[in-house]
Amino acid sequence: MRRSLKDYLIISLKGLAMGAADVVPGVSGGTIAFISGIYEELIETINKLDLGFFSKWKKEGFLNSWRAYNLPFLSTLFLGIITSILSLAKAIKWLLHNEPVLLWAFFFGLVLASIVYIGKQITSWKPKVLVGVILAAILSYFITIVEPLASPDSNWYLLFCGFIAIIAMILPGISGSFILLILGAYQTFIDILNKLRDGLVNMDFDLLSEAIMKLTFIGIGAITGLKVFSKALNWMFKNHKNMTLAVLTGFMIGSLNKLWPWKEVLSWRTNSEGIKVPFIEKSIFPTHFDGDAKILLVLLFITIGFLLILILERLAVKKAN
Repeated sequence: MRRSLKDYLIISLKGLAMGAADVVPGVSGGTIAFISGIYEELIETINKLDLGFFSKWKKEGFLNSWRAYNLPFLSTLFLGIITSILSLAKAIKWLLHNEPVLLWAFFFGLVLASIVYIGKQITSWKPKVLVGVILAAILSYFITIVEPLASPDSNWYLLFCGFIAIIAMILPGISGSFILLILGAYQTFIDILNKLRDGLVNMDFDLLSEAIMKLTFIGIGAITGLKVFSKALNWMFKNHKNMTLAVLTGFMIGSLNKLWPWKEVLSWRTNSEGIKVPFIEKSIFPTHFDGDAKILLVLLFITIGFLLILILERLAVKKAN
């Protein structure tokens, strides 16, 4: 379809909103796409994209191929997403180092509300659906307490994380950064984005090449995962929607352990920058927390995160109507 400059400006703004959502665990870029009315076009464009692009380019020219695959829309949207992610990454890194308890509290509230949001979409609570929630919650909980399979800085582990996290591009209600958080690679990903940003700003080619290499592994995993997951998830939603939603709900319930604001560090690791960061942590009661537990502020930030998802849900309902 033909679009004006104004149309593309609006698409880029929607991309900025999606990028902001994808940086925050618990808020899905897919949810923002759904609310803003571009979800179906996004999924259709991604599914349509294949190597046939190059054949059409050879026969009809680059511009015809570019338009036929709706790439003006996709590239404008992704530019907005990338710009937003790079802009917010530094702020998130600062909060992780300086206000981790309040940041985790906000994330906890986001995911808590997301559980309600997804659970409400289950139309029939048959015994097998309830079993699906319980089993998924147990599995998710154990994922949060086991020692990571590899260092979050490992290129192959980042490829695996990209493969899994791409589910956020397909499903409204669950975010890619949330998946990265569960896999222990969220802070690593934020660090990579900051290296990319600093490399571009300071023209530091060593920093830039390191960030691009790691993002390439994540990107390869994401592209592969997109092709594998898209058709499977479409089939699951069409044929087993309640069970699929039940598994997602259980997965998020079990993950709350990872987002619990008060933690005790059991072991440390040295990241790629040579800085000691937590490796394995255990959730504890605020009364046992080593430092200022900030209980009232934590409750406030949990409430803010919870209400944010409810507002997004209301907007989605209004858009649908």
